[in-house]
Amino acid sequence: MPNDLNHGSHRVAEQIARQSYGRLVAFLAARTRDLPGAEDALADAFAAALRLWPSEGIPENPDAWLLTVARHRQTDALRRHQTRQKGMEHLSLMAEEIEAATAAPAEIPDRRLALMFACAHPEIECAMRTPLILQTILGLPAHDVAAALMISPATMGQRLVRAKARIKNLGIAFSLPERQDLPERLDAVLEAVYAAYARGWNEIEPGDTPQLVEEAVWLGELTVQLLPDEPEAKGMLALMLYAEARRSARRDADGAFVPLEQQNTALWDVHRIGQAETLLHQANRAGPSGRYQIEAAIQSAHTARRLSGQTSWPAIVALYEHLQTIVASPVVALNHIAALAETKGPIVAHQAIVALAADKRMADYQPYWATRGHLAARAGYKDDAYEALTLAIGLSSDEAVRQYLRQQIVGLRDG
Repeated sequence: MPNDLNHGSHRVAEQIARQSYGRLVAFLAARTRDLPGAEDALADAFAAALRLWPSEGIPENPDAWLLTVARHRQTDALRRHQTRQKGMEHLSLMAEEIEAATAAPAEIPDRRLALMFACAHPEIECAMRTPLILQTILGLPAHDVAAALMISPATMGQRLVRAKARIKNLGIAFSLPERQDLPERLDAVLEAVYAAYARGWNEIEPGDTPQLVEEAVWLGELTVQLLPDEPEAKGMLALMLYAEARRSARRDADGAFVPLEQQNTALWDVHRIGQAETLLHQANRAGPSGRYQIEAAIQSAHTARRLSGQTSWPAIVALYEHLQTIVASPVVALNHIAALAETKGPIVAHQAIVALAADKRMADYQPYWATRGHLAARAGYKDDAYEALTLAIGLSSDEAVRQYLRQQIVGLRDG
C-alpha cells in the first residue's frame, strides 16, 4: 500500500508539472523578475511534494500547495540577497498577491502569454527567444527544445542559462508590452507555440489529446484574441486546427499507425476544418502570406480529398516551393520532396532526398529516414530502402510507427 501511495503521489506531481509548470513559473516570476529564481523555487516545491505527499496525502489543491511552498523559497532567497528596506517592501507585495491567489486557487492569474512576450524582448538574442519560451513557459526539457530546433543539447543548455541571466540583469518586466511593441515580438511567440504543438502531436494516447497540444491550441487562440489583425497568428492557429481535425484518423481500431494518404476522411473533424478554413480566409484577406498561412494552405489542400477523393498535389508542390522562398528549412525541403514524388515520380524525388543528406541535421531526424525509405522502396532501390527504414525504426519512439515501418521492410522482402 505505501508503494502504491508513493507511486500515486509521483504520478500526480508529474501530471501537475506538465499541466501547471509554465503557469506557476510565470506567476512566481512576475514580481521578482528573476526567472531562474522562480524555476528554482518551483523545483524545490516539487521536490517537497514528492517527499511529503506519500506520507501526508495529496492536498486538495496541489497547485496552491506548490505555489505556497515556492513562495516561501522565494522569500528566503530575497531576504538573503536584498537590502532590508527594499527587500521587506518587495516581500510584502509578493506575499499579498500569492496569498490571495492560494486562497482562491481557481483564480490564480495565468501570465504565460505575458511571459512569452517578455522572453521575446528585443534585448534577448533573436535565436534564443523561441527556446526560452519553449522551456520556461511550456515546460519542455532542454533536450526536447534542442531536438525541436535541431541544436545539440549541450549548446542549447548553455544558451538558455545565458538568456535567463540576461532577463534578470536587464530587469525585463513580465507583463504584456505596449500594443505597438507586440508585432515585433510575435514571430518568436508563434514559433514557440507551434513547436510545442508539433512536439505534442507526436504524443498519441488512444482517445485522448496530449496536454501539450491543448496548451498550444489555447495559447494560439489567446494570441489571436490579443492581436486580431495579425494574419500570421490566425494562420498558425488554422494550421494547428487542420492537424487536430485528423487526430482520430491517425490510428485504426487496433491502434495501428495510419499515414495521411491512407486515412479515412470520414473520421476527420468537419467542425475543426471549418474553423481552420475561416481563420485562413481571414488571414489571407489581411495581407501578404507568411509562413504559417502557406503551411495552413497546404493543409487546406490536403483536406480537399474529403470532397473530391483526390489530393491536389500540383497545388501542394507549388505552395511548398513558395514556402521555401520564405523559410530556408531542411524540414520544408523534405516535405517538398515528398510532395514532388506525387507529381514527378519517386525516382526524381529519391535523387533529391539523397542530396538532402548533406545537411547534417538530417542524420538524426526520423522523418527524413522514414521518407527516404518510403521513396526508395517506390523507386525500386531496395538496399537503400532497407537501410533507411531500419534507421527510421531506431530513431522512432512510437511503437505504432515502428510497427508500420517494419511492415514496409517486410514488403521489401516479399517483393
